Amino acid sequence: MKSPVQSPKSQAPSSMHKGFLLAVFVYCLLSTVYSHSQDYPDAGSWNTFNLEYSLHAKFTGLFTQECRIRENFSRLNLFYTNLGIEYKVAKNLKAALIYRWIDKYEDDNSFSFRHRIMLDLMLKHKFGKFVTAYRNRTQVEERDIYSSDDGRVPEWYSRNKFGVKCDMEKRYTPFASVEFRYQFHDPRNIDSDKTWHRTRSVAGVEYKINNKNIFAAYYLVQIEYNVAAPQDQYIVGLEYTLSL
Repeated sequence: MKSPVQSPKSQAPSSMHKGFLLAVFVYCLLSTVYSHSQDYPDAGSWNTFNLEYSLHAKFTGLFTQECRIRENFSRLNLFYTNLGIEYKVAKNLKAALIYRWIDKYEDDNSFSFRHRIMLDLMLKHKFGKFVTAYRNRTQVEERDIYSSDDGRVPEWYSRNKFGVKCDMEKRYTPFASVEFRYQFHDPRNIDSDKTWHRTRSVAGVEYKINNKNIFAAYYLVQIEYNVAAPQDQYIVGLEYTLSL
């Protein structure tokens, strides 16, 4: 008697597992947006130019220039410039040290000058068409060091960002991320010390022009909580990256 023919093992569990992970991520992303009552909402735009220059097989020079607009796209918020270096520790692990100079445009039409140092640790993992990423950023910042009594007292934060991209094997790549910020100490906002107080949720798409040029557009929602005067922000972002 012939034994019954067995069908090949189904690939459904693997696909279902990936779909479940993506669904959980999207749920967390959306829940941060809709589970919070709005206080002082604002809309604006972030416009970014990135330059990545390969110095060595393991080292990459980093430069970023960004302009941010606020108050419903009507007023300058800030400019910032990043200078840094990235080191490839292992196949899926990178570290970066970055200095940021910030020109913040104040309500009295003056500029607040700020200096920030950021240490990034980045992990990536690919399964199937999905690339997941985690970035931990520890940052310290001083502001108005010559015009403020507490200007040399640094503020410390930890930022934890979780992201996912879907490799469509085409020129465009959809992506999403959510970031949570934890405040160690801020001399101007000590009531929020040792609390999580800001979430950023992002959804967008990258377009690969060629191997050296990538354009991205995204929508970002920033939610604040555990602060004295929370402000929710709704941001349209445009970003161009040149790799050399």
